[in-house]
Amino acid sequence: MANNENSRQHGDNSRQHGDSSRQNGLYTYDSFSGNGKRRAAESHFLWWCAGAYQRLLKDCPSEQTKYAGLGGVILATFVLAALSAGYAIYSVFGQIGWAIGFAIIWGLIIFNFDRFLVSTMRKYGVSRRKQILMALPRIALALLIGVTIARPLELKIFEKEIDVQVAENRHKKVLLNDSLLLAEGRNVLTTAGSERDRLMARKTGLEDTLHRLQQAYVQEADGTGGSQRRGIDALTRLKQAAYQSALQQDLPELARLQQQIHYQDSLMQEANATREGKRKQYEEQVRSDVGFLERNKALSDLSDREGSVFRANLLISLLIILIEMGPILSKLIMSTGPYDLALAKVELSQMVSTEQEMRAEHARIRQRYEPKEGVEPKEEEVL
Repeated sequence: MANNENSRQHGDNSRQHGDSSRQNGLYTYDSFSGNGKRRAAESHFLWWCAGAYQRLLKDCPSEQTKYAGLGGVILATFVLAALSAGYAIYSVFGQIGWAIGFAIIWGLIIFNFDRFLVSTMRKYGVSRRKQILMALPRIALALLIGVTIARPLELKIFEKEIDVQVAENRHKKVLLNDSLLLAEGRNVLTTAGSERDRLMARKTGLEDTLHRLQQAYVQEADGTGGSQRRGIDALTRLKQAAYQSALQQDLPELARLQQQIHYQDSLMQEANATREGKRKQYEEQVRSDVGFLERNKALSDLSDREGSVFRANLLISLLIILIEMGPILSKLIMSTGPYDLALAKVELSQMVSTEQEMRAEHARIRQRYEPKEGVEPKEEEVL
């Protein structure tokens, strides 16, 4: 008996499962796959992404696939927006935590915005021309969002080429900065160099004069001088005395000239050291400040210089913009179906019911304050 009851219960369950897996006498795909609950849950999530009224959509089997696809398109815009914002923030701050947090927030903002735009578009009772006119502002907003999303993704796609262009732009900046620093310190270097040359000329003149006087008495002593007699005589002593006298007289001036030359050298060395320090500081700053704007400029330079990069960049931008505009365009090209009729019926019924309630309430108010026939209003009511 127990075996018969188990068999009977198993048969009942099988029949119930078979009945639930058929629609209008036909078997569905879920009848054979056995994953109907999981697929239904996925479809419900995509319906929610599309901003559909799920209670009505469940009664419209022919519309479920369309709105599941529409929800998938909106979900794709969320993924693209999150990736774009995450890379942009990471390129600026260099912190993965901030990038992930902002990516999720920005993706949810774009997702909610696209969902709002799609859910507010109505198909029933609206002409095609009016639908297009109503979709134009939404398309303009989607275009703006698409351009915003596309740029960071393009920077990631052309990352290697951009790195090369960034290095080239950095080198140009360093060369320009070097020329500016050289022009900035040119007055100091020119003035110090001119003064040093004047002091060196004066010092060299004095040293040459002393050298000639010294050579004169030395030559008189070794017999190669003017008298052609070897030995120290009166003429030799006279020339030696002239040399010593000039040396005594010029030594203070030579020492002063040497100090002044050393001072001018220190000015020139200080100016060169300052310029070199500023150059290294600027070079380090340029190397460390490669952010989103610098990489964006590098991509623009590549597009202007290389036609292939410009065409590839344009195609990628159009593709990403088209994906962002996909929800609006998809809703626009969708034909009016049973779901649109059911939704219009619900909305119109609610509007009619609300209007009737408002009229009834207005009538009650008028009946309350209007005087009845044959009854004169009281003096207080008149006042």
